[in-house]
Amino acid sequence: MNAIEDLARLLKKLPGMGEKSALRLSYHLIKTDPSFNKALGEKISTLQDRIHPCPICGSYTEDDICQVCADQNRDRSLLCIVEQPQDVVTISQAGVYNGLFHVLGGAINPLEGIGPDSISIAPLMKRIEEGAFKEIIIATNPTEEGDTTALYIRNMLKNHGEITLTRLASGLPIGGDLGYADKTTLIRSMRGRIRL
Repeated sequence: MNAIEDLARLLKKLPGMGEKSALRLSYHLIKTDPSFNKALGEKISTLQDRIHPCPICGSYTEDDICQVCADQNRDRSLLCIVEQPQDVVTISQAGVYNGLFHVLGGAINPLEGIGPDSISIAPLMKRIEEGAFKEIIIATNPTEEGDTTALYIRNMLKNHGEITLTRLASGLPIGGDLGYADKTTLIRSMRGRIRL
């Protein structure tokens, strides 16, 4: 096995990267300016040293707390629950939501051995108890696992009558992923969210 095949084998482990794409990218990197490859390698090698989960919401940050949690201009009566840190970026970029976030770090999936204790449910419940939220938006992916997680959270919050609990409206495809939704679909889904 040569260096190109070694690199392609590693690249193939990236999400959405097939064998042909990995090989094509490997050949592209051979022709690229060596300073770019060096800078890319350094960024990748130090990424996990510089980035960590925000201790409040679970999103990724380089600071003590993330920019969303630190922003005092955000509506602190709204909490949007998402599965992954990249979902925070996706919703924020749509420009239709100005509240806080909570990242679960996954979704409940009993077949994979992922239960409520495996994701950030306990910190979420503590945060809700200590906060002054008027509305909680469950923005888990519209998949079986996302729906299971949403129902679990709804059941955990059924005695919080003063909190409005909503879920993103239709517009997001069933079985889809927030990371692939276009801006218009996200805007419609956020504006048309429904009570659970």
